[in-house]
Amino acid sequence: MTCDGDGDGDGDPDTEEHPDSPRAGDESALFSALLEDSAEDLYENAPCGYLSTRLDGQIAKVNTTLLDWLGYERTDLVGRRHFSDLLTVGGRIYHETHFAPLLRMQGEVSGIALEMKAADGSRMPVLVTSTIKTSADGRPLLVRTTVFDARDRRAYEQELLRARQESERERERLQQLASTLQATLLPPTLVNVPGLDVAAHYHIASIDQVGGDFYDLFPLTDGTWGLFLGDVCGKGAAAAAVTSLTRYTLRAAAVYDPDPAAVLGNLNTVLTHEYNGTDPRFCTVLFGLLTPDAEQNGFRITLAGGGHPPALLIRADGTADYLPTPGGQLIGVLPDAVIATTTFRLAPGDTLLLYTDGLTEAHTADHGDRYGDETLLDFGRVLAPTTADRAVTAVRGLLDTLRTDDDTAVLAVSVPRTDRQERQ
Repeated sequence: MTCDGDGDGDGDPDTEEHPDSPRAGDESALFSALLEDSAEDLYENAPCGYLSTRLDGQIAKVNTTLLDWLGYERTDLVGRRHFSDLLTVGGRIYHETHFAPLLRMQGEVSGIALEMKAADGSRMPVLVTSTIKTSADGRPLLVRTTVFDARDRRAYEQELLRARQESERERERLQQLASTLQATLLPPTLVNVPGLDVAAHYHIASIDQVGGDFYDLFPLTDGTWGLFLGDVCGKGAAAAAVTSLTRYTLRAAAVYDPDPAAVLGNLNTVLTHEYNGTDPRFCTVLFGLLTPDAEQNGFRITLAGGGHPPALLIRADGTADYLPTPGGQLIGVLPDAVIATTTFRLAPGDTLLLYTDGLTEAHTADHGDRYGDETLLDFGRVLAPTTADRAVTAVRGLLDTLRTDDDTAVLAVSVPRTDRQERQ
């Protein structure tokens, strides 16, 4: 067996020093010496600038740290310059109008952001704290000022400001994109239907996201007209893609077969085919076929519903009721969705109001209660009789008083009364 000198058998001398060894004693003495730095050294080489001035601001003492920051010699400042001379023009104005008066009044001013001028003309952002030192009897004697280097902080603040400005610009670009995309999903204008007044409104709950609500009114063959209003699940670009596909499909299907149940059946087939598996997409929708009734001066309407809130019929006699489309299922969920239909006559003075659930699911501003179907029905009864334009205007005003979390689309059609009917 081979033994080393320290007896541990590893062949290397032991490097651990005993606490009483000479080397350990030297380090302890050096550490103690550092703790006992002179007050003068602590003042001169502090990590911040120190400055003492007379009450009139004339510099009486300055430490090496501040001299090095600004590039001055001690003889350049002590007894020759005032504290305000080291400030920029804006800083001097602030010092004279705010800093100095506040210091005299309070005896201390803390954390004021200023800029100091270096000897080479450059600017140095600093944070300044000043305190008035008094004699035993309370007489002010001098002002002691501590100066902290704020260059890193200023750079951080400027970078933060640039990031915030860029974020705001990006948000504005996204809002503009969302607004433009939203506009492409709605008809630019509503077509003119002889013998029918039409009005619509789209209420945006958030300008940051594209909603999935949609509506349209368009001509078909043989003097008939198609209208629809619906709501695609979700928001954003994905919902916009489904909305665009839905609007195109409804128009195309209505040309092929205008029967409302057939139109929604075709839409259901397209959505269940295009969106299935892990990313299903569906919508609620009302589709109506409007046929003029020349003999009685009105319109015969067949309305098909696919899981959508019922339309509200506001009659000329001052009553209002929901048009039942019970059993209508969501479009795009099941391959063979049940489509509910109802047929009625829209007579002179009657108004048909279609809306998305952003209206009934909104909350009142005062108590936060859900607005709800019954409250909307009462609202319609108060409006009756009304016109398409007045009904939509009233709903717009109502939406302004509610807290909405979802977009709301509103479409109203009404048959105007004749002069004779108005007199009656």
